[in-house]
Amino acid sequence: MWSFFARDPVKDFAYEILPDTHESSGLWTLHRGKRKTNGEPVSLFVYEVALGTDQQTQLAKAAFKRMKTLRHPNILAYVDGLETEKCLYLVTEQVTPLAVHLKAQAEKGGSGELEVSWGLHQIVKALSFLVNDCHLLHNNLGMWAVFVDRAGEWKLGALDHVASETGDPSGATLPPPKAVYPDMEKYDPPETPGSSGTEKWAGEVWRLGCLIWEVFNGPLPRAASLRTIGKVPKLLVPHYCELVGANPRARPNPARFLQNCRAAGGFLSNSFVESNLFLEEIQIKEQAEKQQFFQDLSENLDSFPEDFCKHKVLPQLLTAFEFGNAGAVVLTPLFKVGKFLSTEEYQQKIIPVIVKMFSSTDRAMRIRLLQQMEQFIQYLNEAAVNSQIFPHVVHGFTDTNPAIREQTVKSMLLLAPKLNEANLNQELMRHFARLQARDEQGPIRCNTTVCLGKIAPYLNPATRQRVLISAFSRATKDPFPASRSAGVLGFAATNSYYSLAESAARILPMLCTLTVDPEKNVREQAFKTIKSFLTKLETVSEDPTMLVELEKDVTSSAHPAGVSSSWAGWAVTGVSSLTSKLIRTAPGAEGGAAAPENSGLTPGPASTPDATPMARPSAAASKKPGSDWSGSAWDADDSWSNDRGAQSPPPAGGEEAGGSGDLFASVSQRSAAAPATVRGGGGGMVTAATLRAAELSKKRREERKKELEAKRAERKAAKGPLKLGARKLD
Repeated sequence: MWSFFARDPVKDFAYEILPDTHESSGLWTLHRGKRKTNGEPVSLFVYEVALGTDQQTQLAKAAFKRMKTLRHPNILAYVDGLETEKCLYLVTEQVTPLAVHLKAQAEKGGSGELEVSWGLHQIVKALSFLVNDCHLLHNNLGMWAVFVDRAGEWKLGALDHVASETGDPSGATLPPPKAVYPDMEKYDPPETPGSSGTEKWAGEVWRLGCLIWEVFNGPLPRAASLRTIGKVPKLLVPHYCELVGANPRARPNPARFLQNCRAAGGFLSNSFVESNLFLEEIQIKEQAEKQQFFQDLSENLDSFPEDFCKHKVLPQLLTAFEFGNAGAVVLTPLFKVGKFLSTEEYQQKIIPVIVKMFSSTDRAMRIRLLQQMEQFIQYLNEAAVNSQIFPHVVHGFTDTNPAIREQTVKSMLLLAPKLNEANLNQELMRHFARLQARDEQGPIRCNTTVCLGKIAPYLNPATRQRVLISAFSRATKDPFPASRSAGVLGFAATNSYYSLAESAARILPMLCTLTVDPEKNVREQAFKTIKSFLTKLETVSEDPTMLVELEKDVTSSAHPAGVSSSWAGWAVTGVSSLTSKLIRTAPGAEGGAAAPENSGLTPGPASTPDATPMARPSAAASKKPGSDWSGSAWDADDSWSNDRGAQSPPPAGGEEAGGSGDLFASVSQRSAAAPATVRGGGGGMVTAATLRAAELSKKRREERKKELEAKRAERKAAKGPLKLGARKLD
């Protein structure tokens, strides 16, 4: 009757064993398992009473008790357990036997010394804890007693033979390992157990030496093989020899062995071990120490094992940001570790943190996020970009620091494909209009034009028709030379978005005025762009059937796979030098813009620091960048005119024109020095035809002057000389 109500305890156990996942581990069989409620991966050590002897059952039960009571970071962590009449179930963190782990690493190219050094450090520390703190002897140390978790950290297990150094007070004794495993005899030290004068740890460190030998050389064939160093690293050889020395009294305590190997130049003295030790104590470190550690960590991550980065460094970085107020310094190592994650892992672990970071008011945090957006933009979905990220990013357009405004503009190239209709065609265009019209930094006005040209394929046709010509026309009248060059290149890169009527009536006249620009680079780009538009017009003129083909993109709303390849790169990075200064200094520090640097677009010498100083903003451009912008500045050219000032070409000379001087002034004075061609002040060329035209004009003026002087002389002679005292009558 009572058997009807009895329940099988295994069915109520919170863990289950995955099929076909068993591996022998001494007395136990190691299985992979999971928690039934949430699928958390674990390892299950199972001992079947029916398959073992009484001695083995006694050892298994002793290990079961030890696992419950011994708690140390370097000892295999007990999670749960179940003891029945038939079996013992021991649940631990998910681990792999060391021998299996080393074999898998060998197939990938072998475990590096950094990983092994930290693993040995952990095992020696666990052994020292047992011997010196708990006054226990492991009595079973070897490859079979070491397990590796997901992060690649080594854990000491196989606690079957752990016993007090003074013996069990109850009088019970556990059988020695070789009584259960006959092949274990080769791991026993040469001296008789319990010899007088022998240190309690002598046998433990001897087996530690056997473990070190097997890690580097494979399974130990016989005890005599310990005399052959094999592949044991040179830095470790002196300390290894102390462990397996014939004199048990000379063998070091595990704590002293660890100290010796950690000395400067020792095998356990490296950046990997130092980083791990710091991470273990990071909660008690000062804020300045944490900042320095995360800065140095970025340089060291490239040499660290991948599993370690994913499962140990990453959680610490996320915790440091969430609770430790680490700030922007965690971003660089965070994104480096993110490269090791799958798409699903990245979405779960890093994206929520990134979204939260964008709402931060820390300027250093914001600018680093913008600079490194390329590393995580592919993992962001459109909903998160439009609702959680873009509303925070747009504040950078009105920031008082030029470096943040510049990086915000550049980030739009990555965000544009994910923005919705309202954010892209309305909100973003409004900010671009204000920047191009009123920002006092020439490089920022220039890069706004560049970015607009790059994201033009993502704009809807109506916005393109309203915005592009007005925006690029305004850029061609900017006092900053690189901005004028960017405006010309903008027309060239978006050639397919203009109708023939617009090309002939609005764009070509605008470009023709730039053929006499003070800057040679602007003139060259203008001539090339004019030719491209003329070719388009000539093609349709000769074959009108080509009209539809050439204008198919004008009203097309299809999003491209990528931005225009004809747009090479950012025109200038005039305020990029402020970025590092902003990060080094306290958040919120402001600075003026540095001289523009050419980053490869094509503005040429005119936009390099040595060739052109920082453009002086016009009166209209000197307005505060954060001021409100109203009106539809993209609607028509006159709106741009009202917003930027006069629509006349850039001044021929002076600072705003890049110090070029009047290109065509005083041509006659230069003709003697260069009869065929003459260089202008801005590096431009005046052709021989231009000189002949100038000389002819001068000659005509001189002839006209002589004619006027002759007529004046004739009139004087006809009237005759005036008489003395006479009054001239009208």
